[in-house]
Amino acid sequence: MKVFASGIRDVIEGENIRVVTPVNIYQCTLGDDVFIGPFVEIQKGCVIGNRSRIQSHTFICENVTLGDDCFIGHGVTFANDLFKTGGPDSCAENWIQIVLGNAVTVGSGATILTTEICSGAVIGAGSVVTKPVLVKGIYAGNPAKLLRLL
Repeated sequence: MKVFASGIRDVIEGENIRVVTPVNIYQCTLGDDVFIGPFVEIQKGCVIGNRSRIQSHTFICENVTLGDDCFIGHGVTFANDLFKTGGPDSCAENWIQIVLGNAVTVGSGATILTTEICSGAVIGAGSVVTKPVLVKGIYAGNPAKLLRLL
């Protein structure tokens, strides 16, 4: 049986990073003044922008980019394999890339299943984002819909 250790490995770190363990963070980049709460996983190829905060129990899958000053609430899930063939796709080339602009807020328990969320957008707690968010506003629901412009 192979056992994989959790922790922090092969991470490019900015200055003044604060991480509350236990975490599983590997092969990614963390900007300056980033905060990461406990029980967070950040996978390879991710870039976390300066001054971004990621709260506990959040999962950030491969190849997610967060801009500067983002806030990711507790228990948020990012998923880039959309099961287009009806099941898991082992070919990473088929997965989407997810990019959040600057100052994006994602409420606790949200699920992000889209390629883009624009700068300044707010995603309500428990929302499921299935389409790109291209206009700055407050979005909520399943699927998430624009409630009002900001």
